[in-house]
This record gives sequence, C-alpha cells and structure tokens, in this order.
Amino acid sequence: MSRKPSLTLMATRNLTRNRFRSILACAGIAIGVFAIATLGIFGNVLSVEASESIGEIGSEVIVTPNEDEGFTSLAPRDVEEIERVTSGVASAAIITQGGLAASGGETTAATYYGTDSPGAVFEAEEGNMEAHRSGAVVGAGVAESLNLRVGDRVDTEVGSYRVVALLEQQDGGITPVGPDESVILPESALGTSGGYDQVIVRAESGAEASRVADEIRDRINVREERVDVFELSSIVEEIDEFFSLLSGFLVGLGGISLVVAGVSILNVMMMSVVERRGEIGVMRAVGGQRGDVMRIILVEALLLGVIGSVVGVLLTAIAVTGLYVFTPVSSAAVVNTGTAFYLGLALGVGVTVSVLSGVYPAWSAANEDPVDAIRS
Repeated sequence: MSRKPSLTLMATRNLTRNRFRSILACAGIAIGVFAIATLGIFGNVLSVEASESIGEIGSEVIVTPNEDEGFTSLAPRDVEEIERVTSGVASAAIITQGGLAASGGETTAATYYGTDSPGAVFEAEEGNMEAHRSGAVVGAGVAESLNLRVGDRVDTEVGSYRVVALLEQQDGGITPVGPDESVILPESALGTSGGYDQVIVRAESGAEASRVADEIRDRINVREERVDVFELSSIVEEIDEFFSLLSGFLVGLGGISLVVAGVSILNVMMMSVVERRGEIGVMRAVGGQRGDVMRIILVEALLLGVIGSVVGVLLTAIAVTGLYVFTPVSSAAVVNTGTAFYLGLALGVGVTVSVLSGVYPAWSAANEDPVDAIRS
C-alpha cells in the first residue's frame, strides 16, 4: 500500500522537473483526444439528424407496377390481394394525377391523389379526414397558395369539392408522396378504370414491413413479376451504413493526431530517461528492482495520458455544447449513447497510447546497467 503513493509522488516530481516539456506532451494528447471525440461525435450527430429527418419511413412499403415487365398500373384484383395480405396493417391504394387547383380567383399547380384511405398515409392538422369521401383534403402548400380553410371550396379539374381537412406541413422528412402540394380526392373522382399507381403500406415496425413485403411478393408475383415491392427500410439501412463509415473515417483522422501525440510522449520519456541515467543507476545500485524503475516510468506516462485525455474530453464537451447552442441540431442528436461512446473511446485511447508510448523508455531504463548508468 505504501509503494503506490511513493511511485506516484516520484513520477509527479520527475514530470515537474521540466514542466514545459510535460505540458507540451499533455497538450499533444489533449489535441488527439479532442480530435477523435469531436469528429466521432459530429459524425454521430449527422447520423442521428438524418434518421430523424427520415422519420418513420423504415416501416413503410411501396408497391408499384413492374414497368420492366410491361405493367403500367396495378389492377384492382392486385390491390384486393394486397389488402388481404395487409389485413390489420394500414394501407392505401392511390391514383395519381397532375392538375390545377383554384379558389377565390387564385390558381396553383397541384397533385391529385385519389384514395379512399387517406389516413393510412397522411396526417391532418385540421379537420376530419373521415369525411373525405364527400370532400377534399388539401396539402399545406396548396392551402397557403389559395388561402383555403376547412369549409371552403376548391375547384379541381375533376370537380368542385368542399375542403374537409388540411394536412400537416411536411417538416423536411422523406415521404413516398408529397403532401404539401396535394389535393386528396375520393378514389371515385379519378376513376379506377385505368388501375392504381401505387399502394402504400405503413406497418408498426421495420420487421413487420419486411414480413408484409415478402408476403406481397409471394402472393402476387407467383406466375409473373407484376409488381415491384420496395421497402423503405433499405434506405435507412444504407444511410446508417454510410454514416457508420463516415464516423469511422473521421475517427481514423483524429487517431492520426493521437499517434503523433504518442510519439511526442515517447520522446519526452526517452529524454527524461537519458537525463536521469545517473539517478536510475544509483537507485538500482542501492537495491531498486527493474520492476520499480519500469513502474515509475510507466506511471509518468500514465499521468501524462490521464491529464491530457481529461483536458481533451473537457474541450470536446465545450465544443459539443457550442454545437447544440449555435446550430439547429436537436438535443437528442447531441445527448445520446453515441456521444458517450466516443467520449469514452477517446479517453481510453488517449490513456492507452500514452502508456504504450512509455513502455520502451521504461524497458530501456530498467535494463540499463547500474554501473554504466552511474559512470555516465
């Protein structure tokens, strides 16, 4: 128990002999730790923000006609089969048509969506989408352009309808249909004789979406590939893979500066050993063991690593706080397990590099011949 405090005291005394050199070594470690932690955290923030902007599309499946095989629309029997497969899961068969919308002398371009299940795909901010079969649901962009409110009338190329609901404005997310510039009409308004353009399935989870997608393929594409089934979770997976690669690349860049810092500590330790050859020789001559010499040098390297790493982590915390305060990133993107992981990783790597950098100087000092060391 008495040896540990004495080793720490001796190591501290040795480091304070040349404070400036020790400070520079700590600064090198601090910069390396700061680089690893901040680059890793920034990459993680980008990943979290991207996932939030994507929203819940990972649980959605889009079924469209297989144009490569000559199918230009989904036949009503295909839609009926999809509805049987997705029983208990929200789905909507959609007919799409471009056109104009007008009200009060104002006109704007709009996309007509004909569907009897708008609630499966769209979210209403105002009004009642259940009354959709007798009216129109209008997107936020169209409503703003035409100054529409619930109860107003909107003229379309297929008739005039009372506005029964207004959709929520899209907030930067990715959706299979564009809600802002849309006018959602009853399915019968656009007619089903030409078939449907797509069916959108919104499951409760990505796993359930994958199950539904597989079952749709098995049921409909038995004899010929009539439909394409696209799982939006594949986009999420590709984005996650990209940001994982990006974070690894950024951490690797930060690791280069930490390697440089490790070389700096190696240099500090070697210079310290050379300057103290006589002292080490006397220590060995009066009974000091090789293990004692090695422990002193390694404790010195450990102290440099701990101090530098802690400073680097504190600087990273300041940088991350600044990122949250001065940029529009959410608190969830900054405060999460990813941030804690990169802080811990940088701290551990910083201390490890420091200790490893002291191994050779410690071994060299411990194996120095006491007589030669005293003579020098």
